[in-house]
Amino acid sequence: MLLAAGRGERMRPLSDATPKPLLEAGGHPLVEYHLRGLAAAGVTEVVVNLSWLGGSLRAALGDGSRWGLAIRYSDEGPVALDTGGGIHRALDWLGPGPFLLVNGDVWSDLRLSTLALPAGSLAELVLVDNPPHNPRGDYGLAADGHVVATPPLLTYAGIAVIDPALFDGCQPGRYPLKPLLDAALAEGRLSGRQHRGAWSDVGTPERLAALDAALRSGRLQHPELPAQTG
Repeated sequence: MLLAAGRGERMRPLSDATPKPLLEAGGHPLVEYHLRGLAAAGVTEVVVNLSWLGGSLRAALGDGSRWGLAIRYSDEGPVALDTGGGIHRALDWLGPGPFLLVNGDVWSDLRLSTLALPAGSLAELVLVDNPPHNPRGDYGLAADGHVVATPPLLTYAGIAVIDPALFDGCQPGRYPLKPLLDAALAEGRLSGRQHRGAWSDVGTPERLAALDAALRSGRLQHPELPAQTG
């Protein structure tokens, strides 16, 4: 599932007329890097949630066939359901087994095919070194791969593998994902892995410009869609 329904307040004015996942870096829309990565990982079906400028995103991506994917759209209407509520709304389409979850406004050179959900875990989070805009971090990572609440803390990268059972007992509505992850952590059922490669939370025009420059210069390269240099 690709989370693509957000308004992108911090990205304004760029996001006023273009949904964040369609903003370009290195000559390609952010969402294309994700779709290429998912296809390379063997994924064939993708759910994309929509709200702000959802029609533009649907028109740009179509049915996903150009990437060898079948895309279904979960349209949340004019008010997005936040991360937790948005995923819950799409659960029937995501199937009974674990699924990949990717935020539409991040970029990483992580190969999604390397991710898997350990036995007994409700979710596995990809964690990265803390960027300047999140110096305190989000979660710790124990030597055995369990996510913990004790420092040193790392930053959740917006990429995860989720067991639908994480949402057991949840109701439809608008709510974030983090409280559900925190509950799994408290039960000892949240795992993680640290990605030491490239990652960016492309949440502001400045970060988008920095990523674009790094891709065009060749300093960064996506494993499935190389940067456009020049």
